[in-house]
Amino acid sequence: MTIDPTWLADFLREENLPVEFAGEIERLQAPLAARIAAVAMGAAFVVGICGPQGSGKSTTVSVVAALLAAKGLKVATLSLDDLYLPRADREALARDVHPLLRTRGVPGTHDVALGLAVLDSLAGEGETALPRFDKAADDRAPVETWAVVEGPVDVVLLEGWCVGARPQPAEALAEPVNTLERERDPDGSWRTYVNAALAGRYRALFGRLDLLVLFTAPDFGAVLAWRQEQEAKLRARLTGRGEEASRAMTDEEVAVFVQHYERLTHHIAREMPARADLVVALDADRRSSIA
Repeated sequence: MTIDPTWLADFLREENLPVEFAGEIERLQAPLAARIAAVAMGAAFVVGICGPQGSGKSTTVSVVAALLAAKGLKVATLSLDDLYLPRADREALARDVHPLLRTRGVPGTHDVALGLAVLDSLAGEGETALPRFDKAADDRAPVETWAVVEGPVDVVLLEGWCVGARPQPAEALAEPVNTLERERDPDGSWRTYVNAALAGRYRALFGRLDLLVLFTAPDFGAVLAWRQEQEAKLRARLTGRGEEASRAMTDEEVAVFVQHYERLTHHIAREMPARADLVVALDADRRSSIA
């Protein structure tokens, strides 16, 4: 996809991206947008973008959406994060199923029915409100704050750390993969619930994907480092605004937090590359190459 230099300069400025990021756009996002534009057919062609935490999915979605829009396509973006269940629902799951389900993120903590309804609406005429989750409040944002798009849209970019994931074989759940599972899920009931969610209602949501893009990390150590880097930047922003830096996690807290995602991150890295339509391999510095 040919990029207009004026458009690119304006985009980098508007998104507060460094000039050097132009090389990444030419290497990754422009070819990805070109691939999507070439195969998108019908209303609400759904592109799933899967990748571990901190791998740059959100930035890629922003750039690809802008590139597609510049080519005249109507694009809607949706993050799996914005489909999190409200806090009250997760509190009920923590009480009735397992305490670890209080922490948002794993399959079983999203409103799959809402996601399906949004995709259906985007394919038709009229307005669609795009859900938004307020992570600072750990709750769904008020509906009146949701962005509204006019349908039908041409392309939906659906991103998330486990978008398109499939369940593990039951026997793979037996052994814990980290300290969190060993100490807080000794009987495996939490990971069994998560796996059953993937095998159940998430199949309908991920079955709507028309194209699947996978970002891969060199190892889980890189994922931890990327996630810690995100929180460090958040602490710096909060401090700069005179807000409490404690709203962001410490490195030690991030190390515990990412253990909620470790099992499926490993599973996705092993299982998904063979069936993804595009695989974007990242090195430890997040330099990318399309496989």
